[in-house]
Parts: sequence; structure tokens; C-alpha cells
Amino acid sequence: MKLGRRTALKAGVGAGVTLLGAPVIVQAQAGTKLDLSTVWPDGNFHTKNCKLFAEEVGKVTNGQVQITVHAGGSLGYKGPEHLNAVRDGLVPMADVLNIQQVGEAPLLGIEGVPFLVGNPDELKVLQKYAMPEFVKIATKYNQTILYTVPWPTQYIHAKVKTDKLDGMKGLKIRVPDRQAGDMVNALGMVGVQIPWGETVPALASGAVVGVTTSSVSGVDGKFWEFLKYFYRTNHVWSSQIVTINNDTWKKISPANQKAITELAAKLQPDFWKVSVDADTASSKRLVEGGMELIEVPPAMLKEMREKTAGLEKAFTDRAGPVSVEIIAKYKKDLGRS
Repeated sequence: MKLGRRTALKAGVGAGVTLLGAPVIVQAQAGTKLDLSTVWPDGNFHTKNCKLFAEEVGKVTNGQVQITVHAGGSLGYKGPEHLNAVRDGLVPMADVLNIQQVGEAPLLGIEGVPFLVGNPDELKVLQKYAMPEFVKIATKYNQTILYTVPWPTQYIHAKVKTDKLDGMKGLKIRVPDRQAGDMVNALGMVGVQIPWGETVPALASGAVVGVTTSSVSGVDGKFWEFLKYFYRTNHVWSSQIVTINNDTWKKISPANQKAITELAAKLQPDFWKVSVDADTASSKRLVEGGMELIEVPPAMLKEMREKTAGLEKAFTDRAGPVSVEIIAKYKKDLGRS
């Protein structure tokens, strides 16, 4: 495999300037400059979290570590490419969407098992058991996890209004990953796997007539320009995981590593709250844009769960015995059979 260049840079620049005829030498403090790649736009709360983290890293390291966040995929990497891009040092840091990495590491899709997780509190329980394995995967891919933040609850955004599952039969729905595609297909729709950056053009061209994603992404994509309804199905979850290349990480002093790690742990709970608040605000914005929020009727939701029940076994077959153990511990904590 061809490895890209390492982008962790050392800045120790002396600049000579003249003020009133006298030479003044300005010596910048030596530091590490890092690029952080994310596909989400500047207005997205995950990007805002990244920028706040970057700002605070500069403070706790006294400017010795400086992170520049590159939003909207401006560095040229699509979401599914981030795990390998950080591994190979093509970019030193990235905001990685876990469910988009299942081709490399199937276990990272555990949050996307349909209807396994019902709310953020349940997701915390699942992550309690899954995160040690996520850390092992990150290490295998030459990177360290700094923090993780979930997306809000998921919706099906569509052009049609219905109170029965049959009313969605045959609709081409954009999905972010294979597992979501399996779910959509099991429900009688047609899942079309498309990276986020290509989703709005697909809606504009009619290649898809719906999207399974959060309300936050719905606002990012201005879905009200293409779609009329969004259904609170709450079917899957996913998380952004901010990682750093281990070759780069090792070049940072132990003191600054400790400061950054402690900062990430401190900010993560606040970032989770931002996620919950973002769903409320974004749902309101979608309605203001002209969309209608549909609360899925109990009978329709029951049918959705029944038709997707077999996907948990399909997931554990792909992800292996460790996924069975994680889900069993998770369900036991929640008092489920």
C-alpha cells in the first residue's frame, strides 16, 4: 500500500522585519501544526465541536499544538476514507463516522443495528462495552481515539406521507452504510448507499426520493427544498470519532498528550448535550422550512421492528463473537432478554 505524506508539521520560524529602520527578530515558538479533516460543513454541530476542541487544545498546550479544522471535505477525503487516511498519515486527524468504516472493521457498525438503541442513555451503556474494542480497532489502524460524539436520533426523510409501511414500498432512499441499506431493503424500500457529499445532488437529480439521516443533516442539506416529510423512526444510531495518527501522536510531548486527553474527556459530555440540543433545534428548522414531522404510528413502528429483527444476527455474523458478547452485556444492563 502506498503511504501518503505525514502532515504533522513542525513550525519554528524566525522572521526578520524592520521597524523604524531597526531590525527586529520575531521567533515563533516551536509547535506542532495538525490538520483535522471532516466532511461536515461549518454550520454542523460536529464541526463546531471540532473547532472548539482545536481552540481549547491550543490553550491547554500553550500554543505548542495547533489544530486546523478543514470542514466540508475540503481536504478531498470522503467520510468512508477517513479511517485509512489517518492510518496512512495522509491526514493527521479526522472526524470519523463509525458506521461508514464497517468494510474495514465490521464491529464499528454496532450502533447501527436497527432498533437496538432507543435513546442517548442507552447508547452510553452500549458504548461502555463497545469502546474498549473500538480502541483496539483504532490501534490496529495506527490511531488513537480522542473523543466520540453521537449523531441525534435518526429519521426517514421522504416525499410521501403515509401511516402504513406499504406506503413507502419501492422508494429509493439514500443510506450512509451497508447496514442501513439492509434495514431499508428489509422494510420494502430500496437502499442506495451514497456518501454525504453526494446526497443533495442525488436528491436534486431524482436518483433518490428520500434520505435516512438525522434532522441535523436534513438542515445541512436543506431538505425542505426537495422533501416534504420526516418520520421519527429512531431506527439506528451512529457516532463521530475524532482520532489522531499514532506516528503524529508520539511526536507530541507526554505533558501535552496528557493535557489533550484530559481536555477531550472533559469536553465529551458537553458535546453529547450539544447533540441532543441540535436535534431539537434542527427538527424545528425543518418544520420552519416547510416539512412536516410525522410521529410513526405504533402499528407501523411494530411492523418495522418485526421486519428488521433478523438484522442483529446478520450483524453479529459479520462482526464476530465479540459483538455477541457486547450486545448480551448491554441488554443485561437494560434488563432485556
